[in-house]
Amino acid sequence: MMKYFLIILFALFYSSCAKKAEQVSEWRGPNRSGVYNESGLLTEWPADGPKLLWAIDSTGRGYGSPVLTEDQLFINGETDSTAYLYAYSLDGKLKWKTAYGQEWVKNFPGSRSTPTVVGDLVYVSSGMGDIVCLDKTTGTKKWSLNMITDLQGKINMFGYAESLLINGDLVYCQPGGAENNVVALNRFSGQKIWSQKAKGELEAYNSPIVVKRGKRDLLLTFSEDCFLGLDGQTGELLFTHPQDTSGNLHGNIPIFEGDDLIYTEGDGNKTVKLKLAEDGSSITEVWRNQWFDNIMGGVVRIGDKIYGTAHRQMYLKSLDINSGLVTDSMKMFRGSTISAEGLLYVYTEKGEMNLVNPKPEGMQLVSSFKITKGSKEFFSHLVIHNGVLYVRHGEALMAYSIRKEI
Repeated sequence: MMKYFLIILFALFYSSCAKKAEQVSEWRGPNRSGVYNESGLLTEWPADGPKLLWAIDSTGRGYGSPVLTEDQLFINGETDSTAYLYAYSLDGKLKWKTAYGQEWVKNFPGSRSTPTVVGDLVYVSSGMGDIVCLDKTTGTKKWSLNMITDLQGKINMFGYAESLLINGDLVYCQPGGAENNVVALNRFSGQKIWSQKAKGELEAYNSPIVVKRGKRDLLLTFSEDCFLGLDGQTGELLFTHPQDTSGNLHGNIPIFEGDDLIYTEGDGNKTVKLKLAEDGSSITEVWRNQWFDNIMGGVVRIGDKIYGTAHRQMYLKSLDINSGLVTDSMKMFRGSTISAEGLLYVYTEKGEMNLVNPKPEGMQLVSSFKITKGSKEFFSHLVIHNGVLYVRHGEALMAYSIRKEI
Protein backbone atom coordinates (compact mmCIF):
# COMPACT_ATOMS: atom_id res chain seq x y z
CA MET A 1 0.00 0.00 0.00
CA MET A 2 2.82 2.38 0.93
CA LYS A 3 4.49 1.66 -2.41
CA TYR A 4 1.42 2.79 -4.37
CA PHE A 5 1.02 5.83 -2.13
CA LEU A 6 4.60 6.88 -2.86
CA ILE A 7 4.08 6.38 -6.60
CA ILE A 8 0.97 8.58 -6.55
CA LEU A 9 2.76 11.20 -4.44
CA PHE A 10 5.68 11.28 -6.86
CA ALA A 11 3.33 11.60 -9.84
CA LEU A 12 1.54 14.54 -8.24
CA PHE A 13 4.84 16.21 -7.39
CA TYR A 14 6.15 15.71 -10.92
CA SER A 15 2.92 17.03 -12.44
CA SER A 16 3.05 20.10 -10.21
CA CYS A 17 6.66 20.83 -11.15
CA ALA A 18 5.94 20.33 -14.85
CA LYS A 19 3.05 22.78 -14.66
CA LYS A 20 5.22 25.42 -12.97
CA ALA A 21 7.93 24.93 -15.57
CA GLU A 22 5.67 25.69 -18.56
CA GLN A 23 7.47 27.98 -20.97
CA VAL A 24 5.92 31.44 -21.41
CA SER A 25 6.71 33.49 -24.52
CA GLU A 26 5.14 36.93 -24.72
CA TRP A 27 5.33 40.53 -25.85
CA ARG A 28 8.56 42.38 -24.99
CA GLY A 29 10.25 39.29 -23.63
CA PRO A 30 10.81 38.15 -20.03
CA ASN A 31 8.36 39.84 -17.63
CA ARG A 32 7.33 42.08 -20.55
CA SER A 33 10.29 44.27 -19.63
CA GLY A 34 11.83 44.81 -23.07
CA VAL A 35 15.15 43.61 -21.59
CA TYR A 36 16.34 40.41 -23.30
CA ASN A 37 18.63 38.05 -21.41
CA GLU A 38 21.08 37.39 -24.25
CA SER A 39 24.85 37.09 -24.36
CA GLY A 40 27.61 37.12 -26.96
CA LEU A 41 25.94 39.77 -29.13
CA LEU A 42 27.63 42.13 -31.54
CA THR A 43 28.65 45.44 -29.98
CA GLU A 44 28.60 47.18 -33.36
CA TRP A 45 27.16 46.43 -36.81
CA PRO A 46 28.50 46.71 -40.36
CA ALA A 47 27.49 49.89 -42.19
CA ASP A 48 24.67 48.13 -44.04
CA GLY A 49 23.49 46.27 -40.95
CA PRO A 50 24.05 42.79 -39.51
CA LYS A 51 23.73 39.67 -41.66
CA LEU A 52 20.19 39.06 -42.91
CA LEU A 53 19.39 35.39 -42.29
CA TRP A 54 15.99 35.40 -44.00
CA ALA A 55 13.03 37.61 -44.83
CA ILE A 56 9.39 36.89 -45.62
CA ASP A 57 6.71 39.21 -46.97
CA SER A 58 3.53 37.23 -46.31
CA THR A 59 2.63 37.78 -42.65
CA GLY A 60 -0.42 39.88 -43.48
CA ARG A 61 -0.72 43.53 -42.57
CA GLY A 62 0.02 44.49 -39.03
CA TYR A 63 2.13 45.99 -36.29
CA GLY A 64 2.24 43.13 -33.79
CA SER A 65 5.64 41.67 -32.97
CA PRO A 66 6.56 38.01 -33.40
CA VAL A 67 6.91 35.75 -30.38
CA LEU A 68 9.24 32.76 -30.29
CA THR A 69 9.56 29.41 -28.59
CA GLU A 70 12.54 27.08 -28.95
CA ASP A 71 11.35 25.78 -32.32
CA GLN A 72 8.55 28.04 -33.59
CA LEU A 73 7.75 31.66 -34.37
CA PHE A 74 4.22 33.05 -34.14
CA ILE A 75 2.93 36.30 -35.58
CA ASN A 76 -0.52 37.62 -36.41
CA GLY A 77 -1.59 39.67 -39.41
CA GLU A 78 -4.59 40.79 -41.45
CA THR A 79 -5.60 39.88 -44.99
CA ASP A 80 -8.95 40.98 -46.49
CA SER A 81 -10.20 42.02 -42.99
CA THR A 82 -9.54 38.52 -41.56
CA ALA A 83 -7.18 38.00 -38.62
CA TYR A 84 -4.66 35.18 -39.11
CA LEU A 85 -2.16 33.57 -36.78
CA TYR A 86 0.93 32.33 -38.63
CA ALA A 87 3.32 29.70 -37.30
CA TYR A 88 6.81 29.51 -38.81
CA SER A 89 9.87 27.40 -38.20
CA LEU A 90 12.89 29.36 -37.02
CA ASP A 91 14.30 29.38 -40.55
CA GLY A 92 11.26 31.29 -41.81
CA LYS A 93 9.27 28.40 -43.33
CA LEU A 94 5.49 28.51 -42.89
CA LYS A 95 4.17 25.57 -40.86
CA TRP A 96 0.50 26.59 -40.66
CA LYS A 97 -1.83 29.56 -40.52
CA THR A 98 -5.28 29.82 -38.92
CA ALA A 99 -7.99 32.42 -39.40
CA TYR A 100 -9.30 33.38 -35.96
CA GLY A 101 -11.63 36.36 -36.37
CA GLN A 102 -12.04 39.85 -37.80
CA GLU A 103 -9.12 42.28 -37.80
CA TRP A 104 -9.10 46.07 -37.62
CA VAL A 105 -9.24 47.70 -41.11
CA LYS A 106 -10.12 51.34 -40.38
CA ASN A 107 -7.35 53.74 -39.40
CA PHE A 108 -3.96 52.00 -39.47
CA PRO A 109 -5.38 48.63 -40.62
CA GLY A 110 -3.76 45.40 -39.48
CA SER A 111 -2.90 43.41 -36.38
CA ARG A 112 -1.97 45.39 -33.29
CA SER A 113 -1.06 42.77 -30.70
CA THR A 114 1.40 39.94 -30.10
CA PRO A 115 0.47 36.29 -29.42
CA THR A 116 1.16 34.80 -25.99
CA VAL A 117 2.42 31.20 -25.86
CA VAL A 118 2.17 29.10 -22.71
CA GLY A 119 3.08 25.44 -22.91
CA ASP A 120 1.20 23.92 -25.83
CA LEU A 121 -1.31 26.76 -26.21
CA VAL A 122 -1.27 30.08 -28.06
CA TYR A 123 -3.51 33.02 -27.10
CA VAL A 124 -4.34 35.75 -29.61
CA SER A 125 -6.53 38.84 -29.71
CA SER A 126 -7.71 40.79 -32.76
CA GLY A 127 -8.35 44.49 -33.14
CA MET A 128 -12.07 43.72 -33.35
CA GLY A 129 -12.10 41.94 -29.99
CA ASP A 130 -11.79 38.26 -30.95
CA ILE A 131 -9.94 36.24 -28.31
CA VAL A 132 -8.89 32.73 -29.33
CA CYS A 133 -6.90 29.91 -27.76
CA LEU A 134 -5.19 27.59 -30.26
CA ASP A 135 -3.06 24.47 -30.22
CA LYS A 136 0.58 25.42 -30.74
CA THR A 137 1.42 22.48 -32.98
CA THR A 138 -1.60 22.34 -35.29
CA GLY A 139 -3.30 25.75 -35.05
CA THR A 140 -6.57 24.07 -34.05
CA LYS A 141 -8.92 26.33 -32.09
CA LYS A 142 -9.60 25.27 -28.49
CA TRP A 143 -12.05 28.03 -27.57
CA SER A 144 -12.97 31.56 -28.59
CA LEU A 145 -15.09 34.57 -27.65
CA ASN A 146 -15.56 38.17 -28.69
CA MET A 147 -15.12 41.01 -26.21
CA ILE A 148 -17.88 43.09 -27.82
CA THR A 149 -20.61 40.50 -28.35
CA ASP A 150 -19.82 38.17 -25.44
CA LEU A 151 -18.51 40.63 -22.83
CA GLN A 152 -20.36 43.82 -23.87
CA GLY A 153 -17.09 45.63 -24.49
CA LYS A 154 -16.85 49.06 -26.07
CA ILE A 155 -14.17 49.47 -28.70
CA ASN A 156 -12.01 52.58 -28.97
CA MET A 157 -11.01 54.58 -32.06
CA PHE A 158 -7.99 52.45 -33.03
CA GLY A 159 -9.23 48.98 -32.07
CA TYR A 160 -8.11 46.60 -29.34
CA ALA A 161 -4.32 46.43 -29.05
CA GLU A 162 -3.81 44.34 -25.91
CA SER A 163 -1.41 41.39 -25.89
CA LEU A 164 -3.08 38.85 -23.62
CA LEU A 165 -1.52 38.11 -20.24
CA ILE A 166 -1.50 34.68 -18.58
CA ASN A 167 -1.28 34.22 -14.81
CA GLY A 168 -1.56 30.60 -13.74
CA ASP A 169 -4.92 29.33 -14.97
CA LEU A 170 -6.16 32.83 -15.80
CA VAL A 171 -5.98 34.93 -18.94
CA TYR A 172 -6.78 38.63 -18.56
CA CYS A 173 -8.51 40.84 -21.10
CA GLN A 174 -9.92 44.37 -21.09
CA PRO A 175 -13.17 44.75 -23.06
CA GLY A 176 -13.78 48.30 -21.74
CA GLY A 177 -17.24 49.71 -21.15
CA ALA A 178 -19.59 49.95 -18.20
CA GLU A 179 -19.86 46.37 -16.92
CA ASN A 180 -17.02 44.03 -17.88
CA ASN A 181 -14.26 46.60 -17.97
CA VAL A 182 -11.48 44.19 -16.94
CA VAL A 183 -12.08 40.43 -17.05
CA ALA A 184 -10.28 37.24 -16.04
CA LEU A 185 -11.06 34.07 -18.00
CA ASN A 186 -10.16 30.45 -17.38
CA ARG A 187 -7.40 30.02 -19.93
CA PHE A 188 -8.34 26.41 -20.71
CA SER A 189 -12.06 26.98 -21.35
CA GLY A 190 -12.64 30.71 -21.84
CA GLN A 191 -15.14 30.75 -18.96
CA LYS A 192 -15.41 34.08 -17.15
CA ILE A 193 -13.91 33.83 -13.64
CA TRP A 194 -14.34 37.43 -12.50
CA SER A 195 -15.27 40.82 -13.90
CA GLN A 196 -14.47 44.34 -12.67
CA LYS A 197 -16.39 47.48 -13.65
CA ALA A 198 -13.49 49.74 -12.60
CA LYS A 199 -14.30 53.25 -13.88
CA GLY A 200 -16.47 52.04 -16.74
CA GLU A 201 -14.20 53.72 -19.27
CA LEU A 202 -12.96 52.68 -22.69
CA GLU A 203 -9.89 50.48 -22.62
CA ALA A 204 -6.54 52.02 -23.53
CA TYR A 205 -3.98 50.49 -25.92
CA ASN A 206 -1.58 49.03 -23.39
CA SER A 207 -1.07 45.49 -22.16
CA PRO A 208 -1.14 44.60 -18.45
CA ILE A 209 1.42 43.09 -16.12
CA VAL A 210 1.09 41.11 -12.90
CA VAL A 211 3.51 41.77 -10.06
CA LYS A 212 3.86 40.10 -6.67
CA ARG A 213 3.27 42.39 -3.70
CA GLY A 214 3.01 40.75 -0.31
CA LYS A 215 0.71 37.76 -0.76
CA ARG A 216 -1.12 39.43 -3.61
CA ASP A 217 -0.97 39.08 -7.39
CA LEU A 218 -1.33 42.70 -8.45
CA LEU A 219 -2.76 43.31 -11.94
CA LEU A 220 -1.66 46.68 -13.35
CA THR A 221 -3.24 48.23 -16.44
CA PHE A 222 -4.74 51.40 -17.92
CA SER A 223 -8.24 52.44 -18.88
CA GLU A 224 -8.94 55.57 -20.90
CA ASP A 225 -8.13 58.12 -18.19
CA CYS A 226 -6.94 56.05 -15.25
CA PHE A 227 -4.12 53.78 -14.13
CA LEU A 228 -5.65 50.77 -12.36
CA GLY A 229 -4.46 48.31 -9.73
CA LEU A 230 -6.54 45.16 -9.20
CA ASP A 231 -6.23 41.97 -7.22
CA GLY A 232 -5.31 39.50 -9.96
CA GLN A 233 -7.11 36.58 -8.31
CA THR A 234 -10.38 38.22 -7.21
CA GLY A 235 -10.68 41.26 -9.47
CA GLU A 236 -11.05 43.65 -6.52
CA LEU A 237 -10.22 47.24 -7.53
CA LEU A 238 -7.47 48.28 -5.11
CA PHE A 239 -6.45 51.70 -6.37
CA THR A 240 -6.65 54.13 -9.26
CA HIS A 241 -4.38 56.93 -10.43
CA PRO A 242 -6.36 59.44 -12.52
CA GLN A 243 -4.76 61.30 -15.42
CA ASP A 244 -4.70 65.09 -15.24
CA THR A 245 -5.40 65.54 -18.94
CA SER A 246 -7.75 63.52 -21.11
CA GLY A 247 -6.70 61.14 -23.86
CA ASN A 248 -6.16 57.39 -23.97
CA LEU A 249 -2.73 57.23 -25.62
CA HIS A 250 -1.49 54.70 -23.10
CA GLY A 251 0.40 52.05 -25.03
CA ASN A 252 3.17 51.02 -22.66
CA ILE A 253 3.60 48.39 -19.98
CA PRO A 254 4.54 49.82 -16.57
CA ILE A 255 7.90 48.94 -15.03
CA PHE A 256 8.10 47.38 -11.58
CA GLU A 257 11.34 46.46 -9.85
CA GLY A 258 12.05 46.39 -6.14
CA ASP A 259 9.71 49.05 -4.74
CA ASP A 260 9.70 51.20 -7.88
CA LEU A 261 6.53 51.31 -9.99
CA ILE A 262 6.88 53.60 -13.00
CA TYR A 263 4.54 54.15 -15.91
CA THR A 264 5.26 56.15 -19.08
CA GLU A 265 2.47 57.35 -21.35
CA GLY A 266 1.85 59.82 -24.16
CA ASP A 267 -1.13 61.59 -22.59
CA GLY A 268 -2.21 62.41 -19.09
CA ASN A 269 0.50 62.46 -16.45
CA LYS A 270 3.27 61.33 -18.87
CA THR A 271 5.91 59.56 -16.70
CA VAL A 272 5.11 58.90 -13.04
CA LYS A 273 6.80 57.05 -10.19
CA LEU A 274 4.54 55.49 -7.56
CA LYS A 275 5.30 53.86 -4.24
CA LEU A 276 3.33 50.69 -3.58
CA ALA A 277 2.08 49.77 -0.13
CA GLU A 278 3.63 46.58 1.21
CA ASP A 279 0.43 44.64 0.56
CA GLY A 280 -0.21 46.30 -2.82
CA SER A 281 -3.48 47.86 -1.67
CA SER A 282 -2.58 51.52 -2.23
CA ILE A 283 -0.13 53.87 -3.95
CA THR A 284 1.61 57.16 -3.19
CA GLU A 285 2.89 59.39 -5.97
CA VAL A 286 6.63 60.12 -5.72
CA TRP A 287 7.25 62.28 -8.79
CA ARG A 288 6.11 62.93 -12.35
CA ASN A 289 7.92 64.17 -15.48
CA GLN A 290 5.89 65.87 -18.23
CA TRP A 291 8.73 65.80 -20.79
CA PHE A 292 9.21 62.04 -20.95
CA ASP A 293 6.15 61.21 -23.05
CA ASN A 294 6.50 57.94 -24.93
CA ILE A 295 3.15 56.84 -26.39
CA MET A 296 3.67 53.23 -27.50
CA GLY A 297 7.35 52.52 -28.13
CA GLY A 298 8.08 51.15 -24.69
CA VAL A 299 10.83 52.03 -22.24
CA VAL A 300 13.50 49.88 -20.61
CA ARG A 301 15.22 50.05 -17.24
CA ILE A 302 19.00 49.67 -16.95
CA GLY A 303 20.26 50.23 -13.42
CA ASP A 304 18.74 53.40 -12.02
CA LYS A 305 17.81 54.82 -15.42
CA ILE A 306 14.94 54.29 -17.81
CA TYR A 307 15.43 54.86 -21.54
CA GLY A 308 12.99 55.59 -24.34
CA THR A 309 12.10 58.08 -27.05
CA ALA A 310 10.00 61.15 -26.38
CA HIS A 311 6.99 61.61 -28.65
CA ARG A 312 6.89 65.37 -29.07
CA GLN A 313 10.52 66.39 -28.62
CA MET A 314 11.98 63.64 -30.85
CA TYR A 315 14.85 62.67 -28.55
CA LEU A 316 16.07 59.42 -27.06
CA LYS A 317 16.18 60.21 -23.36
CA SER A 318 17.41 58.76 -20.11
CA LEU A 319 15.60 59.49 -16.87
CA ASP A 320 16.85 58.98 -13.33
CA ILE A 321 14.32 56.91 -11.37
CA ASN A 322 15.32 58.47 -8.06
CA SER A 323 15.00 62.14 -9.00
CA GLY A 324 12.60 61.89 -11.92
CA LEU A 325 14.86 64.15 -13.98
CA VAL A 326 16.10 63.65 -17.54
CA THR A 327 19.85 63.08 -17.33
CA ASP A 328 20.78 62.71 -21.01
CA SER A 329 19.25 63.00 -24.46
CA MET A 330 20.19 62.23 -28.06
CA LYS A 331 18.46 63.55 -31.15
CA MET A 332 16.49 60.61 -32.56
CA PHE A 333 13.05 60.15 -34.08
CA ARG A 334 10.48 58.46 -31.86
CA GLY A 335 10.15 54.68 -31.98
CA SER A 336 10.36 51.45 -29.99
CA THR A 337 13.18 50.60 -27.59
CA ILE A 338 14.48 47.31 -26.18
CA SER A 339 17.75 46.33 -24.51
CA ALA A 340 20.22 43.44 -24.37
CA GLU A 341 23.68 43.20 -22.76
CA GLY A 342 23.40 46.80 -21.61
CA LEU A 343 22.90 48.24 -25.12
CA LEU A 344 19.79 49.92 -26.52
CA TYR A 345 18.09 48.87 -29.75
CA VAL A 346 15.89 51.68 -31.10
CA TYR A 347 13.64 51.13 -34.14
CA THR A 348 12.32 54.51 -35.18
CA GLU A 349 9.11 55.37 -36.99
CA LYS A 350 11.30 56.38 -39.95
CA GLY A 351 12.58 52.81 -40.28
CA GLU A 352 16.01 53.44 -38.77
CA MET A 353 17.58 50.64 -36.73
CA ASN A 354 19.91 52.11 -34.12
CA LEU A 355 22.34 50.52 -31.67
CA VAL A 356 23.09 52.86 -28.75
CA ASN A 357 25.54 52.54 -25.88
CA PRO A 358 24.12 54.32 -22.81
CA LYS A 359 27.48 55.29 -21.36
CA PRO A 360 27.50 57.12 -18.00
CA GLU A 361 29.22 60.10 -19.65
CA GLY A 362 26.58 60.28 -22.38
CA MET A 363 24.69 58.06 -24.83
CA GLN A 364 26.66 57.06 -27.92
CA LEU A 365 25.19 56.02 -31.28
CA VAL A 366 27.24 52.96 -32.21
CA SER A 367 25.61 51.73 -35.43
CA SER A 368 22.61 52.44 -37.62
CA PHE A 369 21.01 51.12 -40.80
CA LYS A 370 17.73 51.52 -42.68
CA ILE A 371 14.96 48.92 -42.95
CA THR A 372 13.98 48.81 -46.63
CA LYS A 373 11.61 45.84 -46.82
CA GLY A 374 7.92 46.12 -46.06
CA SER A 375 5.50 49.05 -46.22
CA LYS A 376 3.36 51.43 -44.15
CA GLU A 377 4.23 52.58 -40.64
CA PHE A 378 7.21 51.38 -38.58
CA PHE A 379 5.27 50.72 -35.37
CA SER A 380 6.32 47.18 -34.41
CA HIS A 381 8.48 46.39 -31.39
CA LEU A 382 11.74 44.51 -31.81
CA VAL A 383 12.46 40.99 -30.56
CA ILE A 384 15.77 39.28 -29.78
CA HIS A 385 15.89 35.49 -29.45
CA ASN A 386 18.98 33.28 -29.39
CA GLY A 387 21.22 35.85 -31.04
CA VAL A 388 18.73 36.83 -33.75
CA LEU A 389 17.09 40.25 -34.07
CA TYR A 390 13.55 40.10 -35.50
CA VAL A 391 12.14 43.20 -37.20
CA ARG A 392 8.62 43.56 -38.57
CA HIS A 393 7.55 46.18 -41.10
CA GLY A 394 3.98 45.67 -42.30
CA GLU A 395 3.75 42.32 -44.09
CA ALA A 396 7.52 41.83 -43.98
CA LEU A 397 9.44 40.05 -41.22
CA MET A 398 13.23 39.99 -41.17
CA ALA A 399 15.68 37.95 -39.09
CA TYR A 400 19.20 39.37 -38.55
CA SER A 401 22.08 37.53 -36.95
CA ILE A 402 23.52 39.72 -34.18
CA ARG A 403 25.61 37.07 -32.43
CA LYS A 404 29.38 37.39 -32.46
CA GLU A 405 31.09 34.86 -34.67
CA ILE A 406 33.35 32.51 -32.76
